[in-house]
Amino acid sequence: MDFKDYYAALGVERTATQDELKRAYRKLARKYHPDVSKEPNAEARFKDIAEAHEALIDPERRAAYDDIARRKADGRAFEPPPGWDGGFEFSGRGADNRAGPDGAAFSDFFESLFGQRSRGGEGRRQHASEHGPAQGSDHHAKLTVDLEDAYRGAQRTMSLRMPVVDAQGRATLRGERQLDVSIPKGVRPGQHLRLLGQGAAGQNGAPAGDLYLEIAFMPHAVFRLDGGDVYFDLPVAPWEAALGATVTAPTPKGSVQLGIPAGSTQGRKLRLKGWGLPGAQAGDLYAVLTIAVPPSDSEAQKTAWQALAEAYSDHQPRAALEA
Repeated sequence: MDFKDYYAALGVERTATQDELKRAYRKLARKYHPDVSKEPNAEARFKDIAEAHEALIDPERRAAYDDIARRKADGRAFEPPPGWDGGFEFSGRGADNRAGPDGAAFSDFFESLFGQRSRGGEGRRQHASEHGPAQGSDHHAKLTVDLEDAYRGAQRTMSLRMPVVDAQGRATLRGERQLDVSIPKGVRPGQHLRLLGQGAAGQNGAPAGDLYLEIAFMPHAVFRLDGGDVYFDLPVAPWEAALGATVTAPTPKGSVQLGIPAGSTQGRKLRLKGWGLPGAQAGDLYAVLTIAVPPSDSEAQKTAWQALAEAYSDHQPRAALEA
């Protein structure tokens, strides 16, 4: 994904004020509007201009974009890392933020930075300040938790970098604050936790907005999710699969003794009903059997494998391929 220089798209310096951004946008929008422009690639140019304006005219989005641009200039990855390691927040309420001019979609780059956020936040704030009290805008951030947190519930402390807006409408990401968050038992990936009054401050005595935390799960070394169900690979020895056995198996709740039926094959799924993600409809936990073939390094081990081959001399493992 290519980095987009929104300042270059509008033809302004990075130190431009909000008024300078507005003037540049209006001038270019008149020049490249596809209904009137005779310029080549007018429609594509107009979309780029509109996207750049949408990204920079909101002080909070601009602050986040500037932070990402500085990372790129320093040779670091410019895309926001999973879980937003920088603790960025973006304000807004309402419709899909990707909607561009005439309903056209903004780019994947724009979405990777700002996601599903409402448009026109800066205009609403300016209008509100001119017409009395206005509730603070809502903020959005991601909170990454461990799978085990969904089983037990947990308390987490997260650090958020808040945008601070100066007199010229420029915002910078600073002013870190610590926030204690209760992770409820049974939380699911993609679920939003609403923290009342933890968003942007209200204007002229109005209440603050809310903070919405989108839950994401850290990748787990053992378990993987499929909806509310949890899967993991359970290695068994060939003789355990052939003869049956009772083995110790991990679960997010702790270790259990799990019976391996005789004659089990690679890929067989053993279900522990209701041991998946908890909730009103708890998921299931599946142990997927994998056959762990032991080494044959010593002469004794090779002799044992040879004896097994002779005992099963009539076994045809690829018979189905020859049919």
